[in-house]
Formats: sequence, structure tokens, C-alpha cells
Amino acid sequence: METQTASVKKIALPYGAVLGLITILLSVIVYVMDLTYEQPWWQGALGFVAMIACILLGIKTFKKDNSGFLSLGEALKVGLAISLIAAILGVIFNLIFMTVIEPDFIPNMLAATEDNMLEKNPNMTQEQIDMGMSITETMMSPAIISAMAIIMTLFFGFIISLITGLVMKVNRPAHI
Repeated sequence: METQTASVKKIALPYGAVLGLITILLSVIVYVMDLTYEQPWWQGALGFVAMIACILLGIKTFKKDNSGFLSLGEALKVGLAISLIAAILGVIFNLIFMTVIEPDFIPNMLAATEDNMLEKNPNMTQEQIDMGMSITETMMSPAIISAMAIIMTLFFGFIISLITGLVMKVNRPAHI
């Protein structure tokens, strides 16, 4: 009997693309609703649900294509590959968004952050405001935003893949 081995690439590309497109679609919806600088909670929640669904379905498909077997390592590979593809698509969109669609994104986001900071802490001194804004400005560079997006997507992808892999794991018997 020949053992069937599924391809991580074959599974990760479509599921990662779907997750990336869902993330982009959510960003476009938020932009059209003029909520870009408010960062609505539901955008993150829907994005996280989509991430869970895409990784879960991707790992399930991999297991099916792998004769019903799945190791924890395979689950992690599939989930992280899906996450990486989605993160790369999201970063490309964000760079296009920040440079072409909304070139004033960073200054506008800094202004919104300062307003929010003052609203939540009206007794802040000018020195505290300046220090907070200096840190925020450093973190708002496109390179740092992109790196953080990739790191966070991979982190959550790892956690989701780990849990899914532990639940769905079926080791291949030694004689097969």
C-alpha cells in the first residue's frame, strides 16, 4: 500500500489567499464606513474568526488529503503557512493603502491617537503627551507596522494551529 502525503503548499496557498482577502475586505469595509482611525472592535473579532476558520479548514483538508493522518508538526506547518500567506497579502494591501489610497494615514492616525490619549487622560502633562506621541510615531512607520502585522499573524496562527493540531492529531501507524 502506498502512503499518500498531502502538500502543505497546495493547501496553504488557497486558504491563505482566502484569509488574506477576507482581512483586506474587512479593511475596505472599515475604510468605506469612515472608521479607519477608530479601529472598530468587530474588525478584529471578524478577522480572528476568519483566521480560526481558514486554519481549521486548511488543516482538516490536509488531514483528509493525507489519508486521515495528521501529526502536530504537519498541523503547525499548514497553519503557519496559511498565516504567512495571509500576512503577506495584508502587508501588501496596507502598504498600498498607506502610500496610495490614504497617503495621510500616518499623520491622521497620530492625530487620532493624540486625541484619544487626551480624552482618556485629560490631566496628562505636555511632557507626557510628547513622550507618548514620540513612541507612537516610532511605532507608526510602515516597516514596523508591517513587521508587527506579520509577527502577530504568525503568533495567533501558531496558537490556533497548535490547538487544532492537538485536537485533530492522528498518528500514522508504524506499519503503514
